[in-house]
Amino acid sequence: MKVCLYCDEKLEGRTDKVFCNPSCKSAHHYKLSQDKEANLYNRIDNQLKLNRRILKNFNKSGKATVRKEILLNEGFNPKYFTNYWKNSKNEVYLFCYEFGFIERKENNRVKYVLIHWQEYMK
Repeated sequence: MKVCLYCDEKLEGRTDKVFCNPSCKSAHHYKLSQDKEANLYNRIDNQLKLNRRILKNFNKSGKATVRKEILLNEGFNPKYFTNYWKNSKNEVYLFCYEFGFIERKENNRVKYVLIHWQEYMK
């Protein structure tokens, strides 16, 4: 006697049936996807989303300066960004979507200057 791969209920009907209903089939495949290690695309996407959330939280006013180690301790990874913008001084700001940052050294401390994307940056 065959049973459902997800809920172990007795299967009735076709001989090649594996699940008792579409919900069990969906739940089984969802569980398998959760058990797998995240693929490269998902890891990159998750890091970009985390970077954006961190930059947004620390930049409430449109421009802010934060010590680098504070952002890194929150999980920020400056190697992951979506675009960049070069200002008139040839300084390159890296952006995670609409939130940008540039590394600066002030008083022997490494800091990030955080900015928000503006229309003139096109």
